Amino acid sequence: MANVKTILELAYAAFNKRDIDGALALMTEDVSWPKASEGGRVIGKEEIRAYWTRQWREFDGNVEPLEIVGEDGGKVRVRVHQLVKNLQGDVLSDSEVVHVFTVSNGLIAAMDLGDDVDATSPTAAFTHRS
Repeated sequence: MANVKTILELAYAAFNKRDIDGALALMTEDVSWPKASEGGRVIGKEEIRAYWTRQWREFDGNVEPLEIVGEDGGKVRVRVHQLVKNLQGDVLSDSEVVHVFTVSNGLIAAMDLGDDVDATSPTAAFTHRS
């Protein structure tokens, strides 16, 4: 679990620094990722790159892991502090959310939004666009 924790902490740090290549290096080629700001999912590194690039043109998000816990079935649950601002610096959302990761052979294979979030629509953090 220590190695998985390190991988996830590195991925969050890369995301927060807008280091797309650093984050993608920690993922499988066919990684599955939710589009929290748009709804739906993307599959693969290049789709994540395109999604994050779009997201960062509209929002300034920062996610800090607070707790990382292994679960049955190889899943890893991460409770994070998520701060989402618009590009003018206004806070749109300041909350704790849950991300559930699947890690395979030392790489992130999937991320899901926890606590029964409907991933087909944008999450509440991104509904107050300005």
